[in-house]
Amino acid sequence: MTPITSALISVYYKDGLEPLVQLLHQQNVKLYSTGGTQSFIENLGIPVTAVEDLTGYPSIFGGRVKTLHPSVMGGILYRRNLPEDVAQAERHRIPPIDLVIVDLYPFEETVASGASDEDIIEKIDIGGISLIRAAAKNYNDVLIVSSRSQYADVVTLLTEKAGATDLSDRRRYARDAFAVTSHYDTAIQRISRPTNRRMMLYNQPQRWQPAKPTRPCMIFASCQPRTCATAKIRTSRRRSASGRGRLMRTPDIHQSPRQ
Repeated sequence: MTPITSALISVYYKDGLEPLVQLLHQQNVKLYSTGGTQSFIENLGIPVTAVEDLTGYPSIFGGRVKTLHPSVMGGILYRRNLPEDVAQAERHRIPPIDLVIVDLYPFEETVASGASDEDIIEKIDIGGISLIRAAAKNYNDVLIVSSRSQYADVVTLLTEKAGATDLSDRRRYARDAFAVTSHYDTAIQRISRPTNRRMMLYNQPQRWQPAKPTRPCMIFASCQPRTCATAKIRTSRRRSASGRGRLMRTPDIHQSPRQ
């Protein structure tokens, strides 16, 4: 059993959160939070440390960067069973984060509302999905709560186990978390297609380049490997005079750099 001593809470939806926050406070769990969630916790009269105080940096770029910092990500990802990781955490004064409660911006709901492309783009979550993936990756040490539908179950779990979790608990919640991130990324990829949404920032049409008889025929496509596999099958039906087909992948010039 692994006791929870600290938690990072940063959520879009606050409904159903209060009982979980109250329980964590009763179990003497140190709380870290951001923005509206921090205000929500403070209004409950519960002590909470701002992430800005942990990182030494304020929220910047209109809130696009808040938690992407070694003091946060390191506290989630460092392996408690590796002495070298523990030593690095101590050397850099990175406190452990044993519980992460994070949900994601409502991307699909924003699209469905008919919002502008600018509003839709701002609802593509960066920090939240990074926190979820980090905590799920390190399920050996960290419990990840990635949906408000899990709050009541987590209250029951932590009540029954006196503020601790075992590996099977953390593995189960990590599996759910990866399902959340997979669905979210799939929704963004699906909505960004030209046939579904204008979002020209992400559109790059496929181009057919006629081939000379002495060269292979080519399809230039910006796609993921699974999509490319489909395109490769299609090339077999349209061969050049040389009888060969070839698939080439070009970089998506509109793809944002990793944050």
